[in-house]
Amino acid sequence: MSDFTRDDLLEKARAAHDSAVRLRRYQEKDRRNAILAIKDALIASRADILKANEKDIVAARRHDLSEAMIDRLTLTESRLRSLADALQTIAESQPVLGRIDEQHTRADGLIVQKKRIPLGVIGVIFESRPNVLIDCTALAIKSGNAILLKGGSDAAHSNAILGQLVQGAMAPFIPRESVQVIPSGDRQLTMEMVKLVGLIDLIIPRGGEGLIRMIQEHARIPVIAHAKGLCHLYIHADAPLDKARAIALNAKVQRPSVCNAIETMLVHEQHAGAYLSDLLRALTEAGVRLRVDEKIWQLGPESGWEKAVAEDWDTEYLDKILSVRLVASEDEAIDHILQHGSHHTEAIVCQDQGVIQKFEDALDSSCLAINASTRFNDGGELGLGAEIGISTTKLHAYGPMGARELTTTRFVVQGTGHCRS
Repeated sequence: MSDFTRDDLLEKARAAHDSAVRLRRYQEKDRRNAILAIKDALIASRADILKANEKDIVAARRHDLSEAMIDRLTLTESRLRSLADALQTIAESQPVLGRIDEQHTRADGLIVQKKRIPLGVIGVIFESRPNVLIDCTALAIKSGNAILLKGGSDAAHSNAILGQLVQGAMAPFIPRESVQVIPSGDRQLTMEMVKLVGLIDLIIPRGGEGLIRMIQEHARIPVIAHAKGLCHLYIHADAPLDKARAIALNAKVQRPSVCNAIETMLVHEQHAGAYLSDLLRALTEAGVRLRVDEKIWQLGPESGWEKAVAEDWDTEYLDKILSVRLVASEDEAIDHILQHGSHHTEAIVCQDQGVIQKFEDALDSSCLAINASTRFNDGGELGLGAEIGISTTKLHAYGPMGARELTTTRFVVQGTGHCRS
């Protein structure tokens, strides 16, 4: 159990709040230099980071965490270099602060602008993936916000060393107090954190459904939820079969432990013969366990199949498990997604533009992938460098949240002595 107390939490929150006020006076070059310094420190300290991460992995195996969860926890040389590349992208991206989103000039010559400004202090509560700490820090710096980060106990060693690295690297350029890492502790501290009205402006939870629900129920601060990724792939009757096969394997197998991997595949019943058998066999050969509906079960069953139960259609497995259902039409596929989806990512493989448009018009999710894998719903893949989360709550952002989504706008009016009549 951590010795970190509520008073310690308040001290860090106040320090972040005070830093947020001071950050407004810093320039884009300062923010850029801070992010690039973190990138350099990340590469220079990678041996120590991997050593700390190994302690978390050993503890995870001791506590019998699944291989999928251990994958989320694991840092490697390759993943650290990808993090460094993301930091470079964020640092070099166009400034967001001070950007004029709208401008018009009134008949009397008064200029009216809407300019981007920081939100203030962002609170991020996350589980497992220690790379989240680096991504979120860089985006907070880029957008001129202070940030409090509270990770889970499963990544305690990794988060501790990354927090120290970040603060040390950024200190010559911007206030080190603007990034605060809360040591892992009991959930009571999380409950205290989400009630710090006046010190934290926004809470972004990233974790399991239970954590997010708990925060939404107890928070007194606005919450943008990164809810579960119950993602679907629909293979239409006219789908190019080789492309559909490649997309299905990529969307499920490449990294099944992440939120943009598919959990359910819907296949038009026209494919219920040799093609479906070949596709399902390819998935099982890749290590995927299948939960199939009654129609598919009647075609087999084969090794690696289980009969799907009602709960399967609402389950985010985060593992090499996939629910599969035959549907008679795109309308049946859409109805299934509307009933069971989580507003994260939905994909279709199809050539008929009318069907694609129907799919796009009917579904309400943060990202639609048309003839592409759901794995592209990611801040790095979509050009943001990284993401602080994938919002499934729409206000005030929807989908991957980059630096721009951590700002708001205010009006600036410029006159030449104008007075209202």
